[in-house]
Amino acid sequence: MAWELMYWLICFCVDLALFASSLYQYVMLTDLEADYINPYELSNRINQLVVPEFILHIVFCAFFLLARRWFMFLVTVPLTSYIVMLFVKQRHLIDVTEVFRVLNTEKKCRLVKLGFYFCLLAVIIIRLTLAAFNSLTSEEHAVIF
Repeated sequence: MAWELMYWLICFCVDLALFASSLYQYVMLTDLEADYINPYELSNRINQLVVPEFILHIVFCAFFLLARRWFMFLVTVPLTSYIVMLFVKQRHLIDVTEVFRVLNTEKKCRLVKLGFYFCLLAVIIIRLTLAAFNSLTSEEHAVIF
């Protein structure tokens, strides 16, 4: 039972990192819209985060598959396939010359990812709480008997 608790704790940390990365990118895009940051600096900062975020999400999805968490795997597959599609078509990086043209689309994409990671975070917190409760109750029964 302690392994399940550790599993959900790792999932919590990974999802929190993905949520923070998407939030940072959304804030950067909002700063560009408000003219607090220039397009060169924005594209440099976001493009450094895109590929590690994609890799982390794909590992996250594979982690659910390997642990046989079918529901969580099926929930994360659509975003994983979208990420793979962006990478294959080489549309995953922000181009400095076209950043203002695609600003609203990129903001909406980051906002959808934020909502997705937030909902996933809620499910993971529930599962983490249940795993902690089950771990504590099974240890109490072992001490009693």
